[in-house]
Amino acid sequence: MTLDAVQAALAAEHAALYGYGVVGGRLGAERRAEAREAHDAHRSRRDALVRSVRDLGGTPVVAEAAYALPFPVPDAATAAQLAAVLEDRIAGVYSDLVRAAQGPLRREAAGALREAAVRAVRWRGSSVAFPGLAELTTSVREGV
Repeated sequence: MTLDAVQAALAAEHAALYGYGVVGGRLGAERRAEAREAHDAHRSRRDALVRSVRDLGGTPVVAEAAYALPFPVPDAATAAQLAAVLEDRIAGVYSDLVRAAQGPLRREAAGALREAAVRAVRWRGSSVAFPGLAELTTSVREGV
C-alpha cells in the first residue's frame, strides 16, 4: 500500500512538472519566478520519490510524453488557475501518502501536502477548508 501511494505521488509530480512547463510559458514576467520556484520544488520532490520507490523495492513510474490539461491555457490568468489545480491534485496524492506511510516518509508527505496547499492558495488567491481532501472540501463548500 505504501509503495502504491509513493508511485501515485511520483506520477503526480511528473504531471505537475509538465503542467508547470505550460504555466511558465503563459505567465507574465511578474509571476514567472514563482512558477520556476514551484517547478524546482516539484522536481526535488520527484527525485526524492524516485529514491523512495527504489528503497521500497519498486521500479519508479516514468513520466508520460505529454499530459492532457484540464482546460485550455491561453493566457496568464488561466495559467495561474492551472497552477492552482496542479497544486490541489498534488495535495490530494500527498494526503493519500500521509495515510499510507509511517515515519520519515510520512513526515515528508505531510510537508509536501502543506507546501502544495500554500502554493495553491497563492495561485488561487483563496484557501480551501481541507487541502488534499477533495471529498471534504466539496461538502464544506456545498454546505453538506
